[in-house]
Amino acid sequence: MSLSDEERRIMVQLEMERAKKTFNEVDILKAAELWNGVSNRLYYAVYHAVSALLIHDGHQVNTHHGSHAMFGQQYVKTGILPADYGRLYNQLQTMREQSDYNCAFDADPDELKNRIEPARQMIETIENMVSD
Repeated sequence: MSLSDEERRIMVQLEMERAKKTFNEVDILKAAELWNGVSNRLYYAVYHAVSALLIHDGHQVNTHHGSHAMFGQQYVKTGILPADYGRLYNQLQTMREQSDYNCAFDADPDELKNRIEPARQMIETIENMVSD
């Protein structure tokens, strides 16, 4: 399905709004020391920002795996965005999957605390890229 320019603009805007709202939930969960929730929300905040970027540039993906692959191919391997963003995105997905699906796993607060600011920066960078 191909989007008109106006539909694409609206979808990008909605994805970025979702990214920012989801990122704001991180602070609430962090204050409550709900680290598995922090892991989930941090990943999804970045996921929605990446989705906005992919939509903005006309890339269509249907899965989380496809989003990671396309992001790596189109933005990291080409040097448009730093490799650190690709690693962060992958690390957040792994942490989110472990905390969501492995009942014996508890997210590490220190690992997550160290990823909050880089995730915020990544979301801001993407927001700047899609704001035209």
